Parts: sequence; structure tokens; C-alpha cells
Amino acid sequence: MRFARRFTATGVVVTLIDIAVVFVGVAATAWPLPLVDAIAVAIATCVSYALHRAISFAAEPARRWYRDLAHYLLAAGIALAVDVVLFAMLTASVDRTAGAVVVPKLLALVAAFLVRLISYRRMMFRDLREAQGRPAGRPDAPGELRLSLVVPAFREEDAIASTIARVEAGLGHLRADGGFELIVVDDGSPDETAARARSAGADVVIGQPRNSGKGAAVRAGMLAASGRTVAFTDADLSYSPEQVEGLMRQVEAGWDVVVGSRKHTETRTLVAARRLREVGGRVINALTSAVLLGQYRDTQCGLKAFRSDVARTIFARSVVDGFAFDIEVFHLVERFRFTLLEVPVDVVNSSTSTVHVVRDAGRLVRDLFRIRSVAHQGGYEPSSDDKVGFAAHD
Repeated sequence: MRFARRFTATGVVVTLIDIAVVFVGVAATAWPLPLVDAIAVAIATCVSYALHRAISFAAEPARRWYRDLAHYLLAAGIALAVDVVLFAMLTASVDRTAGAVVVPKLLALVAAFLVRLISYRRMMFRDLREAQGRPAGRPDAPGELRLSLVVPAFREEDAIASTIARVEAGLGHLRADGGFELIVVDDGSPDETAARARSAGADVVIGQPRNSGKGAAVRAGMLAASGRTVAFTDADLSYSPEQVEGLMRQVEAGWDVVVGSRKHTETRTLVAARRLREVGGRVINALTSAVLLGQYRDTQCGLKAFRSDVARTIFARSVVDGFAFDIEVFHLVERFRFTLLEVPVDVVNSSTSTVHVVRDAGRLVRDLFRIRSVAHQGGYEPSSDDKVGFAAHD
């Protein structure tokens, strides 16, 4: 947790400077208390800018906000105003002593911190979405085939043949139009899922040695894919295979990542999810704000497509094996500043899903902490081998 230690240490130093300047101003001058507070906050803001830029955010995407002085000053100015106004209100009728202004100053600091945090996130979200919100215009993605579709499967021996048949019916024509492959990843199933996938005609069947989770299965398939566009969808085909082609065409039009969204205004829910799953989905989307800057409508939709080089950059770094892997994907999209398009879907929610809301929600919270920990330790940082993505950390 190197980042947490650096950030905390810097915050303590800046806070102590702010309070010390207030104490000196109270004891050594006759200036009005709001003026003393404004000077203290201004000095602390300058020190904060220098220390965070040089130390705290040395390996974080948010570092660019400490290099963009205009953004920083705007957020800091708003926080300063809140601090000074609240401090003035709380000290309007107190004695002019250091002891009397301690509590008002601490309350003002807390309020200013919260305002600054909200301001930063709003500005970061706006800038991020502006960068994400247009096709990247990169050269054609590398790959031998036009499309690779990855289908993770666990205990699907009774349904996998039907899934493969539907995929072939919906996307098989691409074999003669640039090339297509279907990759089934058996996530350590104790049944005949892998054998039946081979018998049903899957182009590639990858057998995981043990049940590691959907994230691990998707990662294995994405890294084995040969397509210029690489997509994944769920084995229950809640999203018809034909929709994958639509995502592929958006990737070919220049988008780095195209994701289905069940919350899109044009999405059609053909079979509704059970109430518990809907509530669980809303909780998950709320929790993602602890990790993601962007206010995405639906991080957990099981239909996503990527440029091949973007997919390799993302999945070569991913470490989460469970359902939070989708959130990790979005985090890496943000970190590398890949472009992203959310599109509507037609969804048929399955009654046979292996998702267990309560159990998986607990695991998701655990994985959210893991994502933050890996990010703070520099585990997602770009390398000299990366050929795609914006200079997110410049």
C-alpha cells in the first residue's frame, strides 16, 4: 500500500501546515479570522499541489490532475471557499484563541476535503468521458481472423451443444467473410462440458485445471484468440449471437472497447431478471464508484468486444478471477484511456444462471479492494511493450 502511505503522509503534513498557519495568524495578527483561514488554506493548497504531484501520485492515473494546474486550482478554489465560509460561520462568536478555533477549523477541513474529492471526481469523469467518447482512429488491429468469440462455461454439459449451434447459426457466415472462431473455455467443470464442446464443433476448447472463476476463464480465452476483434459472451446466450456482430462492427469503426449495457435507454429486456438479481446489480454498480471514475450504466453486462491489441493489453494485466473482473476491465480501460462505447442490447435473462447474488456480492467486495491494492502498488502500469492506449499518466 505504498500509495496509501504516501497519500496519507502528504495529507497529514498539509493539514498540520494549514492548522499551524491558522494558529500563528490568530496569535500574531489582528487580521479577521476568515482572512487568516483563507491564507492558511492557500498556503496548504500550494504545498499540497507540490507534494502530491511529486510524491503521492507518482504511479497513479489521477497524477495528471496534479499536472493540470487549471483543473487543480478550480477544485481547490471551490474547497477553499467552503472552508473559509464554514470557518467564518463557526468562529463568529468564539474567543480569538487557538483553543477556540481548533474544532471549527477541523470541521472546515473535513467539509473542504469532501468538496474537493467530489470536485476532482466530477472533473476527472468529464475529461475521461471526453477522451473515451470518440473512436480512436488507430491502424487496423492485428489478427488472423475477423472475429474471435470467447464463451466461458461451467457445468454446461447439457446446454453447450445448443449454445455452439446457436453461435454457428448467428455468426458462422463470418467464416467466409474475414474469418471467425469460437473459443469455449471450460472453467474446471466436473462434468463433460469440454468433451461435448469439442463434439459440437467449437474451434478451440480450453480446459482450465480447476474452477477458478469467470474472470480466469475469460482471460484464458481472450489471450488465446486470433481475431482482430475479440469478444466474449455468456454460455446461456442471454444476448443473442447476432448482437456480437454489431459490437464487432463498432470496433471495426474505430472504438477500442464496445460494451453492452442493460441500462441503456434503448435496451430491450425480453425476459426480466429475478428481483434479487436486479437489486444485486444495483448494489454492484454503486460499489464500482470506489474503483472507477466513469459513471457507467452497467459494468456487469456479459457482452463485450475489444480490439485484439487492446484486449491483450487489458487481459495480460488482469488478476481478478471472479465476477469483479468486469470492473477490473473498466479500470484498465480508464488507466490506459482506451475509447469505450456503451450500446443497447436485447437481453433474455436466464433462470439457470450459476450466479449467487449474496455469495458473489461478498466476493466482489473483496475483489474491489484487491483492484485498488494492485493499482496502488503499480501492478497495472504500462510497459515499454505497450503499443496502444493514450499516455494516461503524463
